Amino acid sequence: MFYAIVAQDHPDSLDRRRQARPDHLRRLQALKDEGRLLLAGPLPAVDAEDPGPAGFSGSLVVAEFESLEAARSWAEADPYVAAGVYARVDVKPFIKVLP
Repeated sequence: MFYAIVAQDHPDSLDRRRQARPDHLRRLQALKDEGRLLLAGPLPAVDAEDPGPAGFSGSLVVAEFESLEAARSWAEADPYVAAGVYARVDVKPFIKVLP
């Protein structure tokens, strides 16, 4: 089943996000290589593709996991969690309808 992982950043965490990004992307690439990643990306803090110093308000990952617990465990092990980027992470079941 797919699960949506919706994370909210701590204020002023852009530098920590930048530092942890390579490790974060490696984990996402592994999900993609396994054919389990539906989509992933950051949520800009302002209405712009490049938010500049405004940074990001969080992230969204939708991927396939064996269970809700497996999705939560994966999310808790994210390098952004360890680096103190995320203030909150919610994991919910997701049903893909379109496209």
